[in-house]
Amino acid sequence: MNEKLNKIVSDVKEQLALIKDENSFRNLKSSVLGKKSEINDMMSSLRDLPTEERPRMGQLINETKTLLSELFNLKDEELKSVELEKKLSAETIDVTLPGINVPSGSTHLLKNVIEDFEQFFIGLGYEVKEGPEVEFDNYNFEMLNIGKDHPARAMHDTFYFNENKLLRSHTSPVQIRTMLKAKGKPIKIICPGKVYRRDDDDQYHSHQFMQIEGLVIDENITMGDLNGTLNAFIKYFFGEEKEIRLRPSYFPFTEPSVEVDVFDGEEYIEILGAGMVHPNVLEMAGYDSTKMQGFAFGIGVERLAMLKYEVDDIRRFYTNDVRFLNQFKGGRK
Repeated sequence: MNEKLNKIVSDVKEQLALIKDENSFRNLKSSVLGKKSEINDMMSSLRDLPTEERPRMGQLINETKTLLSELFNLKDEELKSVELEKKLSAETIDVTLPGINVPSGSTHLLKNVIEDFEQFFIGLGYEVKEGPEVEFDNYNFEMLNIGKDHPARAMHDTFYFNENKLLRSHTSPVQIRTMLKAKGKPIKIICPGKVYRRDDDDQYHSHQFMQIEGLVIDENITMGDLNGTLNAFIKYFFGEEKEIRLRPSYFPFTEPSVEVDVFDGEEYIEILGAGMVHPNVLEMAGYDSTKMQGFAFGIGVERLAMLKYEVDDIRRFYTNDVRFLNQFKGGRK
């Protein structure tokens, strides 16, 4: 049996030296170490040997199987190495060839406008605040001096989940939440975010749009502060030659209230609403309205973008037309 095992090893070494491909290698390995192999038959025949010879022969067969496994492992590594060399040779890259230009993306035009807005007001010491888009009626209306039967609710045409929960119709609830957390302390914030209204489906309106609101509360805040702030922003965003005017208006959460128009060279165009924070709103949020005053303003991001970049249809911002979006790549101020 010992001679037979040595011959098996010798034959395998000769055959492995001739093998050049993976398929021949696997066939040989299966025939030498598989269930139907000669060495496996020898293991099965141990039961026919005298009891005292079985351990020695069993050990010899196992040692031979271990040696054969090592030989096959070495050959397997050799074949894999050869195959790798072939692939590397076939896939050689000529680093002198020009690269492939991959089109790069960019931030959305509306995102650029919001970042320009934030950059300006952060420079004035404002904080950026955000809040939930699914809001409670109390924050969206009640604490903004808009009661259950207030006619101003008709101006918002809101999406309701139930009588107490809705999709926010402006970012003013973020102001209320911030005021309640401030517990009567001064505030300087802007609140960007998506808002929702059941609006006409035409080129100037959408059921979803972006809005940014601003709020300042402190002692001795006046309409002059509001006018100066808005003037500075309009000149920053549209250019030094732009002028604004404030027209008397009405909002339930500000008193007095104004509409702000910007002159485009030919006529004044309405751009945002603003005013002094209504004393009722201050009191409901925990402020002493005899000592603290504030101003607030709100503007549509799409309105800013349409005026600055002369976009004629609000729906263009949301249809993902690459031809439109590519016009504003890197379109920061």
